[in-house]
Amino acid sequence: MARARTWIKSSHSEGQEHQTCVEVALTPEVTAVRDSKAPAAGHLTVPSTAWSALLSSLRH
Repeated sequence: MARARTWIKSSHSEGQEHQTCVEVALTPEVTAVRDSKAPAAGHLTVPSTAWSALLSSLRH
């Protein structure tokens, strides 16, 4: 049985009603990403190492 994910909303989307928002669910192996306004639409799953690399590149 699959374990339930804990979704975390981007801190950049707090309090901004019409902002594009994403949520992530982190595990050691994969990171799931979804649209917080349409969570039933599905999610994208990427290796956690790829997610970390993306965030690192955005910070520079």
